[in-house]
Amino acid sequence: MTPPAPHRRRLTRPAWLLGGVIVATALLGTYLLFAQSGSSQRHRSATVGPALSEIPFNGQRAYRYLQQICDLGPRPSGSPAMAAQQKLLAEHFANLGGKVTRQEFRYRHPLDGSTVPMANLLVEWHPERKERVLLCAHYDTRPFPDRDPVDPRGSFVGANDGGSGVALLMELAHEMPDFQSRYGVDFVLFDGEEFVFSDTDTYFLGSEWFARQYVGNPPPYHYRWGVLFDMVADADLQLFQEGNSVSWSDTRPLVDSIWQTAARLRVPEFIPRRGQTVRDDHLKLHNIAKIPTCDIIDFDYPYWHTVEDLPRRCSAESLAKVGWVTREWLRGLK
Repeated sequence: MTPPAPHRRRLTRPAWLLGGVIVATALLGTYLLFAQSGSSQRHRSATVGPALSEIPFNGQRAYRYLQQICDLGPRPSGSPAMAAQQKLLAEHFANLGGKVTRQEFRYRHPLDGSTVPMANLLVEWHPERKERVLLCAHYDTRPFPDRDPVDPRGSFVGANDGGSGVALLMELAHEMPDFQSRYGVDFVLFDGEEFVFSDTDTYFLGSEWFARQYVGNPPPYHYRWGVLFDMVADADLQLFQEGNSVSWSDTRPLVDSIWQTAARLRVPEFIPRRGQTVRDDHLKLHNIAKIPTCDIIDFDYPYWHTVEDLPRRCSAESLAKVGWVTREWLRGLK
């Protein structure tokens, strides 16, 4: 992900979150302890959701996909591990019946000026359907764990930040061939979401390229909705409604319908309150391509951009819940 305000990623923090934490001077020590661990903003629901064994979405297999991706190691744009991931994913989706296309582009390396090959991966399901839904995630990892307090130039495998959305779509792909709807579904994995080495570098390369191609070379179909999955496998999952997504009038109905689906399924991790305002790939899809797109993200993740963003910090249950809500939302589209 990208850094907090005033740069690119986290722009605002709701006042009610801070107010709920700073209760009294007597609790200040406890507050500071939780703030350091990233827990100061956690919302604990009194509702107990379904257990993993009760969820009709294969979270265990999704988690194994997450581990498989992370076994490749760090996957920054243009790296051998990214190339290996692209091959793995293209074969995975094609074997399940998806039409896989590489959307290739190049970018100038911000440090040495070399040319970096990049590619978005587009997977089409039921391509004959002209009204479509876009489900997307980024699949590159940041070059370094720049926020790690001990080793900011260490190894960053990006289990949650970079791997979780990919693993979710890998599992959801098993259900796409038999998806009954008037809508077709496309998956897009964006490259170059954060191929950055300083806060002044450019973010969201793949989504901007995709959005400009959609506008400049219009396809024979139309995207009705877009959903971006980013950091959705946190073992302590809390999904508030992202600020941009609820402020855009054309996207608010999409947010409402997804969170209403979660409420119907009794998945309390989807919290129907406005959360942080985040700069992410959905901005390019909404502002350039004019696709109403929401961001499903748990940005309050204590291992963000650190060496500890590992599979053990993630959860099969979280993947199962997000996948289940997404699938049921898709089935309910009219």
